[in-house]
Amino acid sequence: MDKQPLIIEQRIRDMMQYGHIALRQFPKSEKHVLAAEIRTSMLTLLRLVITAAKRYHKKTTLTDLDVELAVLQNQIRLAKDLTYLPINKYQHWSGLNLEIGRMIGGWLKYERAA
Repeated sequence: MDKQPLIIEQRIRDMMQYGHIALRQFPKSEKHVLAAEIRTSMLTLLRLVITAAKRYHKKTTLTDLDVELAVLQNQIRLAKDLTYLPINKYQHWSGLNLEIGRMIGGWLKYERAA
Protein backbone atom coordinates (compact mmCIF):
# COMPACT_ATOMS: atom_id res chain seq x y z
CA MET A 1 0.00 0.00 0.00
CA ASP A 2 1.38 3.41 -1.00
CA LYS A 3 1.49 5.87 1.88
CA GLN A 4 0.20 9.36 1.06
CA PRO A 5 2.37 12.34 2.05
CA LEU A 6 1.10 14.64 4.78
CA ILE A 7 -0.98 17.61 3.67
CA ILE A 8 1.46 19.99 5.38
CA GLU A 9 4.31 18.40 3.44
CA GLN A 10 2.51 19.14 0.16
CA ARG A 11 1.76 22.72 1.28
CA ILE A 12 5.44 23.26 2.07
CA ARG A 13 6.40 21.93 -1.36
CA ASP A 14 3.90 24.32 -2.96
CA MET A 15 5.35 27.19 -0.93
CA MET A 16 8.88 26.17 -1.96
CA GLN A 17 7.92 26.17 -5.64
CA TYR A 18 6.44 29.65 -5.32
CA GLY A 19 9.44 30.81 -3.30
CA HIS A 20 11.96 29.63 -5.88
CA ILE A 21 10.09 31.54 -8.58
CA ALA A 22 9.98 34.67 -6.41
CA LEU A 23 13.68 34.41 -5.55
CA ARG A 24 14.68 34.51 -9.22
CA GLN A 25 14.04 38.25 -9.36
CA PHE A 26 16.35 39.12 -6.46
CA PRO A 27 19.32 41.33 -7.42
CA LYS A 28 22.52 39.44 -8.26
CA SER A 29 24.21 40.78 -5.14
CA GLU A 30 21.57 39.10 -2.96
CA LYS A 31 21.07 35.83 -4.85
CA HIS A 32 23.88 34.18 -2.93
CA VAL A 33 23.17 35.84 0.40
CA LEU A 34 19.56 36.45 1.47
CA ALA A 35 18.07 34.29 -1.29
CA ALA A 36 20.36 31.40 -0.31
CA GLU A 37 19.33 31.78 3.35
CA ILE A 38 15.65 31.70 2.37
CA ARG A 39 16.21 28.57 0.26
CA THR A 40 18.00 26.92 3.20
CA SER A 41 15.10 27.78 5.53
CA MET A 42 12.57 26.32 3.10
CA LEU A 43 14.56 23.08 2.80
CA THR A 44 14.90 22.91 6.59
CA LEU A 45 11.11 23.23 6.92
CA LEU A 46 10.61 20.28 4.59
CA ARG A 47 13.25 18.24 6.42
CA LEU A 48 11.66 18.97 9.80
CA VAL A 49 8.17 17.97 8.60
CA ILE A 50 9.50 14.65 7.33
CA THR A 51 11.40 14.15 10.61
CA ALA A 52 8.32 14.96 12.71
CA ALA A 53 6.21 12.52 10.71
CA LYS A 54 8.70 9.70 11.36
CA ARG A 55 9.39 10.34 15.06
CA TYR A 56 7.44 8.88 17.93
CA HIS A 57 8.01 11.93 20.18
CA LYS A 58 7.15 14.85 17.93
CA LYS A 59 6.89 17.87 20.26
CA THR A 60 10.50 19.08 20.06
CA THR A 61 10.64 18.62 16.29
CA LEU A 62 7.34 20.46 15.87
CA THR A 63 8.65 23.30 18.03
CA ASP A 64 11.77 23.47 15.85
CA LEU A 65 9.49 23.51 12.81
CA ASP A 66 7.52 26.42 14.26
CA VAL A 67 10.73 28.35 14.98
CA GLU A 68 12.07 27.74 11.46
CA LEU A 69 8.81 29.00 9.95
CA ALA A 70 9.12 32.20 12.04
CA VAL A 71 12.70 32.65 10.78
CA LEU A 72 11.52 32.19 7.18
CA GLN A 73 8.69 34.69 7.65
CA ASN A 74 11.17 37.26 8.98
CA GLN A 75 13.55 36.67 6.08
CA ILE A 76 10.72 37.17 3.59
CA ARG A 77 9.63 40.33 5.42
CA LEU A 78 13.22 41.62 5.24
CA ALA A 79 13.30 40.94 1.48
CA LYS A 80 10.10 42.95 1.11
CA ASP A 81 11.44 45.79 3.25
CA LEU A 82 14.61 45.93 1.13
CA THR A 83 12.37 46.01 -2.00
CA TYR A 84 13.78 42.76 -3.38
CA LEU A 85 10.27 41.30 -3.30
CA PRO A 86 7.18 43.10 -4.67
CA ILE A 87 4.28 43.55 -2.26
CA ASN A 88 1.93 41.23 -4.18
CA LYS A 89 4.45 38.36 -4.11
CA TYR A 90 5.12 39.05 -0.44
CA GLN A 91 1.41 38.90 0.36
CA HIS A 92 0.91 35.62 -1.51
CA TRP A 93 4.02 34.03 0.02
CA SER A 94 3.01 35.20 3.50
CA GLY A 95 -0.45 33.73 2.97
CA LEU A 96 1.09 30.35 2.14
CA ASN A 97 3.25 30.59 5.27
CA LEU A 98 0.25 31.52 7.44
CA GLU A 99 -1.59 28.41 6.25
CA ILE A 100 1.46 26.28 7.08
CA GLY A 101 1.69 27.98 10.48
CA ARG A 102 -1.93 27.13 11.27
CA MET A 103 -1.25 23.51 10.35
CA ILE A 104 1.82 23.39 12.59
CA GLY A 105 -0.16 24.97 15.44
CA GLY A 106 -2.92 22.40 15.09
CA TRP A 107 -0.41 19.55 15.00
CA LEU A 108 1.33 20.91 18.11
CA LYS A 109 -1.99 21.26 19.93
CA TYR A 110 -2.89 17.67 19.03
CA GLU A 111 0.48 16.33 20.24
CA ARG A 112 0.28 18.25 23.52
CA ALA A 113 -3.18 16.83 24.20
CA ALA A 114 -2.02 13.27 23.50
